[in-house]
Amino acid sequence: MEKEQTYLTVKSSGANEIIIKKSRFIGSVKRVKTEEEAKAFVDQITEENKSATHNCYAYMVGQDDHIQRKSDNGEPSGTAGLPILDAIKLKQLHDVAVVVTRYFGGIKLGAGGLIRAYSNATTEAINHIGVVERILQTKISIQIEYSLLEQLKYFLNLEAVYIDDIQYGADVDVIVAVPADEVDHFEKQIVELLNDRAKITPGDQEYFEVDYHQGKDRYKKGSIELK
Repeated sequence: MEKEQTYLTVKSSGANEIIIKKSRFIGSVKRVKTEEEAKAFVDQITEENKSATHNCYAYMVGQDDHIQRKSDNGEPSGTAGLPILDAIKLKQLHDVAVVVTRYFGGIKLGAGGLIRAYSNATTEAINHIGVVERILQTKISIQIEYSLLEQLKYFLNLEAVYIDDIQYGADVDVIVAVPADEVDHFEKQIVELLNDRAKITPGDQEYFEVDYHQGKDRYKKGSIELK
């Protein structure tokens, strides 16, 4: 199965707490690659909060989100796990596990109140941690004469192409990262720009990350992180 060109996920792991009618709702979030990682995360949070009233969870893993699990962990059916899962889907996130831990504060919330509480705890935890866009890139080596370097750098800056590295030897080797589905078009641009005076060598594909909702400048060196 081909890799996704781009998708959203959480920036890192973390937790956030909200208080609703004296009950504590702690949303713990983690990016996961496999169901085994998701299960281990659920077990970890549950173990850390053994005295909690409930440790409810949901996770989505895999391309096309083919693995989806949820649990109400003792809350009325459909009031915890499903709202957590729906909140993840509403954010359009992938490869994410969320555990919402509840310490009961003595005031019952009712079914509607519980749904809102678990949904809000999930959303606020995700917002607190942050969302990133992962974009599949192809590394490309552009080997040129020194006299062409400034012209090439100007073009790459103008097009907001990420420069991963510049290696200086007998010639200059400029390593860039280009969206995987734009490689052919990019190579044609370079050939035309430099009058076929560059040796262009495509390399490996990697994902890079950028804070979601950034503009075109996200592709410039220093504003993204390759992973």
